[in-house]
Amino acid sequence: MPVGLQIESHSRQLSRSANDLLRFASSAHKAAGLQGTVSILVQSSERMQAMNRYFRHKDKPTDVLSFPAGTELQGMHEGDIAISADIAAENARSLRHSLANEIKVLILHGMLHLAGYDHEADAGEMAREERRLRARLRLPQSLIERTEGATGPRPSVNAATRRKPAKITLRRATGGRRKRRTAKQS
Repeated sequence: MPVGLQIESHSRQLSRSANDLLRFASSAHKAAGLQGTVSILVQSSERMQAMNRYFRHKDKPTDVLSFPAGTELQGMHEGDIAISADIAAENARSLRHSLANEIKVLILHGMLHLAGYDHEADAGEMAREERRLRARLRLPQSLIERTEGATGPRPSVNAATRRKPAKITLRRATGGRRKRRTAKQS
């Protein structure tokens, strides 16, 4: 089943990394045990804030949102992932790794949510799985590991990061086994 990636970001670095990100998304899709399609959108913090406000009633930008598909679509479409390019860029700078690696961490996190994991209610099960897959996929520190140790708010996005986005859309086929758990947004 295909994984789709659409990048709506001002970052040339993301444009150059699009094929690598798509390959990684396919690997993460398989590693998470997903079978159906997954759509990934990388966009601005402004759009992420609007989505977070509408779907979660939280009026602030967030780094990643996951939208699992209903059970009637199980096996055909797993769901959608939205990622903030702006927050990812800030985190990549502060953590001293590449923007592409930060987007990969967020893709993996979103894929695990689509697979039914819920770090807010699962007594550490998602954190353990994310840590295991992060090591297998050779990623930096996982999102859960960072937020568990976080002492302050996420960095704010400055006006310089708000530019007109470029659009890139890619698709690739993948497969994998599915282990269903109750689903929740990131």
